[in-house]
Amino acid sequence: MSILDRLAAWTGKARPASAAADAAPTTSTPAVDALNSEAMGHDTMGNIATIDAAKAAPPPSPLAPIDLTDQSQVVGVMDIAARIGVILITSGTSNPDARAQVHLAASAYGLHYCHIDILTSTVTIHANMVTPDGRQQPLHVFRVAPRISLNFQKLAAVDKLIRSIHSGATPPAMAEKILDEIESMDPPISTFTTLVAWGAMGGFFSLILGGGAFQAIVSFFVAFTIMGVNTYLEKYRLPIFYQNIVGGFIAVLPAAVLFHLATYLDVDFSPSQVIGMGIIVLVAGLTLVQCIVDGITGAPVTSAARLLEAVFYTGAIVAGVGMGIQFVGYIGFELPPLATVAPPVYLEVPFLIIFGSLGSAAFAYACYASKKETVIAGCTAGAGMIFYYFLLLVLGIGNVVTAGIAAIAVGLAGGLMSRRFGIPPTVTMIIGYTPMLPGLTLYRGMYASLNDQTITGFRNLATAVAIAGALAAGVVLGERVARRLRRPQRFRPYSAFRKISRYSYNQATRLAVRTRSIPRVPMSPFAPRHNRPVPPPEFAGEHAGVRQTLSTSSSLPSPTEDAFPATTSWPAQTPTTYTSPGTGEWPEIDLEGLAAEQPGERADGQRDDSSKAQDRAQDTGRADA
Repeated sequence: MSILDRLAAWTGKARPASAAADAAPTTSTPAVDALNSEAMGHDTMGNIATIDAAKAAPPPSPLAPIDLTDQSQVVGVMDIAARIGVILITSGTSNPDARAQVHLAASAYGLHYCHIDILTSTVTIHANMVTPDGRQQPLHVFRVAPRISLNFQKLAAVDKLIRSIHSGATPPAMAEKILDEIESMDPPISTFTTLVAWGAMGGFFSLILGGGAFQAIVSFFVAFTIMGVNTYLEKYRLPIFYQNIVGGFIAVLPAAVLFHLATYLDVDFSPSQVIGMGIIVLVAGLTLVQCIVDGITGAPVTSAARLLEAVFYTGAIVAGVGMGIQFVGYIGFELPPLATVAPPVYLEVPFLIIFGSLGSAAFAYACYASKKETVIAGCTAGAGMIFYYFLLLVLGIGNVVTAGIAAIAVGLAGGLMSRRFGIPPTVTMIIGYTPMLPGLTLYRGMYASLNDQTITGFRNLATAVAIAGALAAGVVLGERVARRLRRPQRFRPYSAFRKISRYSYNQATRLAVRTRSIPRVPMSPFAPRHNRPVPPPEFAGEHAGVRQTLSTSSSLPSPTEDAFPATTSWPAQTPTTYTSPGTGEWPEIDLEGLAAEQPGERADGQRDDSSKAQDRAQDTGRADA
């Protein structure tokens, strides 16, 4: 049975014999095609995200579908989980969410008590396996992920794979084949179509920044050129740092040339919108949101690494723009002074919202998102733009606060819509806030700094950093609220197993040895008081008689509380004989004979002088010997 047949059987829809026969010789990926079916989508878990199911409850079955004493099977499951984690973190998923989904995939195959560590670009999984002879054998799986590259096609495919594994529909062998197909998946669109989408994104965003139709057309070709050159440099494995420098330089050069050409032809053209658009296109794919999420949710090392990476890449963009400004000034194409941009009027706001939605949808499509994900991402960005212009124009709030509140709306709307339509929330988080990125503010800061306006430049740069931080923090908060609203009820059926697993077999053995228990045969005739059994009622008289006899004797020790009957015959047990260490049975004490053998002791309990003299003589003889 092929992979597609297995998934078709799980979905309850039998495949025709002709379809099964025709599927064999084709070169398509049947497993991924089956995962893209509607049954493997949001209907599997209802209107919740995969991360919600991962943090709300473990897999539904406590039975392990693999042999946990077989090293090959255990390592195979750990490798599947590690490969899933690599795809998640390279697609922009935050560290805690990726760790939770990796643990979900491992626990679905029976490895519920494994340790997962994701640090920047590495995935480490540790588990202990019990061998058939009862020994514990530690196992480790380590994977290194490449750099983050926004590929929403692979993200959606691995999200559906995790849902299928969680539901118990995908065995390990089938999961390995699906992962092979996901890792070798070709882009759904051609390179030219991808560049056209990037150009459309740049054209719409230049309209949001205040440009006209001519600026939009120029921005389309500038964005097309920037991403085309970066794609060409990527083939030669040039680091992204230098790609951003080249992109920033390209954003300035055609804008300056066209400004002087438009001035000569008496055409209204502002180069600042084109340069600001180029900065937004380059900044859009950075890891700003991911580093904020990691810092908030308890992954400071990964957060610091990604933040430093984002700072380096942003610095490369700024350096490229600065080099472009100085180069065009050197060749005689001076850029005009920055003019104050007036806020949009109310009649322009609906068009700006539409432009923002279309530009965000083009960005999602350029990152290989599906049609459904593209539409939802565009609608999410439109919702954020509505809040942005309402707060900015109607209430008159500042740019930083406006960006933060609008980002909260983006995170909330995107989180709810992504859960409703069964797409990863990461898509809407990354796409939704893109129209509000401070590309134009960043360009103003750079231009002012390079033209001896240090205070103005520093103020603009600080404002750009504050807006970026507010956007990231706001979208994270909004998505957290959506997660709280749509999260299913927590269910922890394995808590008892977790408590048991705190002790290993050896620890449990040592604990049992240290436990105090009542000895069946005491090693002393005088049992400890806290372990002394209570005598049965039928021996009460005999016990009292023994105590009375011992108390009247002058030769035995006075404390009689520790005396115990020599033999007992309790009901429901055999007669027990108590012995003393190194001797046989405890003989019955002849009190009268013992008293007769002590002639030197008076009735008052004091020994006479003759007995004392005999004792001293014996001691002296021992000393001489």
